[in-house]
Amino acid sequence: MIKKINKNNERVKRHVRLRHHLAGTTARPRLCVYRSLSNIYAQIVDDEKQVTLVACNTTQPEIKKAIKDMTNKEQAKYVGEQIAKLAKKKKITEVVFDRGGYLYTGRVKELADGARAAGLVF
Repeated sequence: MIKKINKNNERVKRHVRLRHHLAGTTARPRLCVYRSLSNIYAQIVDDEKQVTLVACNTTQPEIKKAIKDMTNKEQAKYVGEQIAKLAKKKKITEVVFDRGGYLYTGRVKELADGARAAGLVF
């Protein structure tokens, strides 16, 4: 009998492995990414205090209006730019990038590029 591999379980395993080496501090919080089929979510987390400092995603009403006619990659880049702008308001300039177990390609890469272009340093 052929077993179907659950890709999300495999991604979660990769993410757990990744998190052993990756942690956000107060000086350099963690920018973590979650990607669903139709949306992308990003948040900046301080793991020492266990608190989310900034969050941005494609389901927020003001962002949803702005990205209506964009492709998925363009949407991801826009979310990256917005998260960087929100981070600058909170005086966050450096972050650790947590790709969430996803490959660093496509929408995840575009989000990172957008955040870098808007001034975040990884």
